[in-house]
Amino acid sequence: PVVVRAPCGGGYGDGGQHEQSLWGWLGHIPGLSVIVASTPADAGGLMLAAIQNDGPVIFLEHKLLSESWLEFLGSGGRRNVAYDVPAQGARGPVPNKWAPLPIGKAVLRREGTDVTIVSVGVGVHRALEAAEILDKEKISAAVLDLRTVAPLDKTTLCEMVSQTGRLLVVDEDYEGFGLSGEIAAVVLEANIPFKYARVCTQTTIPYARRMENNILPNTERIRAAIIDLLKPTRSATN
Repeated sequence: PVVVRAPCGGGYGDGGQHEQSLWGWLGHIPGLSVIVASTPADAGGLMLAAIQNDGPVIFLEHKLLSESWLEFLGSGGRRNVAYDVPAQGARGPVPNKWAPLPIGKAVLRREGTDVTIVSVGVGVHRALEAAEILDKEKISAAVLDLRTVAPLDKTTLCEMVSQTGRLLVVDEDYEGFGLSGEIAAVVLEANIPFKYARVCTQTTIPYARRMENNILPNTERIRAAIIDLLKPTRSATN
């Protein structure tokens, strides 16, 4: 039993070699638990569970959700650089008494009836931001926070997709051979009819901030993907 706590994630202009989110790669290893918390309460509860776990655990901490990391990133001549930190990111309520949270159990952050958005880490906050915008457009989006990539909460995932019939995966990891494809496979294997889309990091993360923002999953990319996902499917004609 060992816990490895490591930073991950981009959005602060440091280039692809520093900003990768390789939870899909790590989750591919049998027997390895991979945790990606999105709130302070989850970070504490899941860390406690990781320490008590009998096996190896990788605890990934997104830099934009950590005050200590944000302080470090703001040093070295970057004090005038603004980061796109989610409003409910690095700070949030915590319990008076800590208790371990179950590893491998997702949590529903927002209810919705039109589409299910699934994500981890910062992606959860981007999804919530997009859901608020879409709500004004009369589109109801549920947001499911996986909390752990491995083990994956297949039961809750399939239950949510079966209710909405549409699935959008928001994944800051790379699109190819990653978590987004695994999630689609899980739902397909459950014989659930659904429409699917994904918003992921598709290529090497560039250093330039504007280009970086276009590559990483952001609120506008999520909104556009959902709008497209809700378009009627054209029937095949002879």
